Amino acid sequence: MDADYLIVGSGISALVFAALSAKSGRKVVILEAHQYPGGFGHTFPIGKHYKFNAQLHYVWNCGEGETVNQVLKKLQLEQKVTFESFDPQGFDHMRMPGYQLDIPSDSELLLTRLEGLFPKHTKQCRAFIDEVRRTADGLTVLSGDERFKNIFKNLEKAATAYRNIRFTLQQMFDKHKLPQEAQTLLALQWPDFLLPPNQLSFCAWVLLFTGYQRGAYYPTHHFEHVIHSLVDTIKENGGKIIYQTQVDKFILENNRVIAVEATELITKETIRYAAKSIVCNMDPKKAAHLIGIEKFSLKVRRQLNYDYSASNFMAYCSVKDINLANYGFGKWNIFHTGHNDLNLAFDAMYHNHDYSAPSFAMSTPGFLTQDTSDRPEGHQIIEFVTVADYQYFKDLKARDPRAYRQKKRAILDAIINTVEEHYVPNFREYLSYKSTGSPTTNEDFCWCPEGNSYGSAMTPSNFNLWRLNHNSSLQGLYFCNASSGYAGFAGTFWTGAKLYQHLSGDRIL
Repeated sequence: MDADYLIVGSGISALVFAALSAKSGRKVVILEAHQYPGGFGHTFPIGKHYKFNAQLHYVWNCGEGETVNQVLKKLQLEQKVTFESFDPQGFDHMRMPGYQLDIPSDSELLLTRLEGLFPKHTKQCRAFIDEVRRTADGLTVLSGDERFKNIFKNLEKAATAYRNIRFTLQQMFDKHKLPQEAQTLLALQWPDFLLPPNQLSFCAWVLLFTGYQRGAYYPTHHFEHVIHSLVDTIKENGGKIIYQTQVDKFILENNRVIAVEATELITKETIRYAAKSIVCNMDPKKAAHLIGIEKFSLKVRRQLNYDYSASNFMAYCSVKDINLANYGFGKWNIFHTGHNDLNLAFDAMYHNHDYSAPSFAMSTPGFLTQDTSDRPEGHQIIEFVTVADYQYFKDLKARDPRAYRQKKRAILDAIINTVEEHYVPNFREYLSYKSTGSPTTNEDFCWCPEGNSYGSAMTPSNFNLWRLNHNSSLQGLYFCNASSGYAGFAGTFWTGAKLYQHLSGDRIL
């Protein structure tokens, strides 16, 4: 095989890199163990009527001139792949006992709402939001290609971000003495990180929070259309994707990765694939252990010593004979908690497996697009997500499959009980479909070690300027994965585009 790039895995960062490379004239081949492309962004059908996306609910950095838009323009897809905006007056609706806060795009409006809820803490709220703004500006300086030149031009902003990169969100809440309820409302987006405030990197939270403030989006024709558009670009430019082919071995020669051995999962045949360079979309730590961790440089070995993110519980549901718009749903997500303290809420669910008072997110994609290809006519899709411990579910499934299924049903029942109490009375009567996924589902269908949802956990020790990047220290091998870049839709677009820039010299971001 005379491919320029052999790509192991077809997650979003890999598809972006492959599409850009193929469009520029490079020959690319992708090996994908799953039957669908896209990694966590893949869409799976249920029967003849439903389609659900594995993990994605809404995205950011898709506005004019932003990362996703720039990549799509380079691929000449900006007219084909478009996005619909969430409500800028409140793209995330936060709900907790005694308090409600709709997060708007405008920071001054957010401050006004916070000050209305907490009139005795106006000064603290304003100081915290100002810290968020300055940190966001500083992170932009530190993450740019010309950051060393820009640091001296923006020294104060860069210093703020550099100083704050070691803190958790909880530490910043404590620094500014925010009341507990304000902390919970601002951090209630936590299912997007699957970490509580006392573990979550403040800078990771700032990037996502301010990113969504610039614009929260959903694809006009669902995420499946985005993935298929990237795949079509690859194929139309001579690229190839080989599905249900699992890479089991990386072959080295004189400290250079020259090929892989892969198993064709249907025929069980072992095939060797070679290329000028190997791009690894597989989890870097998993790939390193297949290769032999001792073969990597000391620096990369340290970078590979990251913790995996937590995993999640997903419920994919549909309702009929009801309009959810009459019950507070619309062009926004709803985040609910029955706890005043999200650190305690996380401990209850993740460590104690207690979902009697669940904290969770709800998304209703049908309000964002007129495309109804994901459901039967007259039905509305609603999805629920919360945190779950991989090891607990893995052990339970192995020990007692019936108890495993019962636990999944019990979690969904607890969520639905909450929905019926606070949002939609008699919600169960309108359910037309329901299905659940656990951390082991993530592992089985998204090929992620320990069922992780975001690669490396977004803690201060993992989320910093010294984290793993595309450099593997081995010749001919490049990492291209959420753990060697950044997680999420926008983050993986950025990761794939950055590797393309590095290898081609063609700057697009």
